[in-house]
Amino acid sequence: MSVVTISNLYKSFGDVEVLKSINDEFQDGEFVTLLGPSGCGKTTLLRIIAGFEKPTKGQVLIDGKVVSSEDVFVPPEHRNIGMVFQSYAVWPHMNVFENVAYPLKIKKVSKDIIKEKVDNVLKLVHLSQYAKRIPSQLSGGQQQRVALARALVAEPDLLLLDEPLSNLDAKLRESMRYEIKELTQRLGITVIFVTHDQVEAMTMSDRVLVINRGIIQQVGTPYEIYRNPANQFVSDFVGKVNFIKGKAHNGIVSLNLSHHKFPCNKDLEGDVVLAVRPESIKFVASENGNTIKGKIEKLYFIGEEVDCFVDIDGEIIRVSAPPEIYADLKQGQDIYIEIKDYLVYKDDGSDDHTKILT
Repeated sequence: MSVVTISNLYKSFGDVEVLKSINDEFQDGEFVTLLGPSGCGKTTLLRIIAGFEKPTKGQVLIDGKVVSSEDVFVPPEHRNIGMVFQSYAVWPHMNVFENVAYPLKIKKVSKDIIKEKVDNVLKLVHLSQYAKRIPSQLSGGQQQRVALARALVAEPDLLLLDEPLSNLDAKLRESMRYEIKELTQRLGITVIFVTHDQVEAMTMSDRVLVINRGIIQQVGTPYEIYRNPANQFVSDFVGKVNFIKGKAHNGIVSLNLSHHKFPCNKDLEGDVVLAVRPESIKFVASENGNTIKGKIEKLYFIGEEVDCFVDIDGEIIRVSAPPEIYADLKQGQDIYIEIKDYLVYKDDGSDDHTKILT
């Protein structure tokens, strides 16, 4: 296990600054996810921690020892890390046992110890029966387990995972999420996981760092970042959300699309945006003082919910309805909705919801 400390870290490629003032500390045995869109800097940060890139400014410490800074650089092979990449990167001419044993052979570990360690780690990832197979005889999920076993066989202090599930099909990706989480918990290893998939981040992480344009937008548990997103970018990126424009005055928001009013922070004045999750909007049977009238524009049955798009005065609002009412809904139907929960943000007058903290 390892504690990783990142202090005032910057990284530029030429004139392009891809990481700006990154600060955090990952604790022993913690599963931390770096979450953000493509090009946000999350993989660059992981590569700096691994030792594949050098920071422009700032430093990285592992267990209190500086491994990357402007003046100090410890190469990857001396950081005692394991890494799993998006591509499985398994040797096609080696069987499973040989692939997993490779890091130990490089270190000139004795054959007896190699066999013991490889057998143990193959058992951990449920691949013992495939030890003599070559990668072309394995499924994608099995090949990813080989890559994971190879990263773990040398008993690293720190495991780095760079979008390891993105090449798997949806069903297998779901099962591998839980397998990796359970395995790393059992080993008590510190994990830093990179993904752009918010479901992966929510299901696997102890903490999530949401990154956009090289800046950390929010750090928190999956629950915290979903329920209390720091800004519109986080709200939009982590889950589904409706942004409804309005005006705030004296602690009240008046929506532009209806006569309805909602309480808000008294410090907010002027143009604002109401952020409402689709599951926080409910269909109600009849009109009352809290309802908003609309018309079902589109609806899709997707098993665990009905994904509805409701037209309210020309603005489309997304609603997650329970599956049992699907038979009672139809396109073009007039309905009433009620907003049960929301957050309010200051509106900068833009429709660009990729706003960032600076």
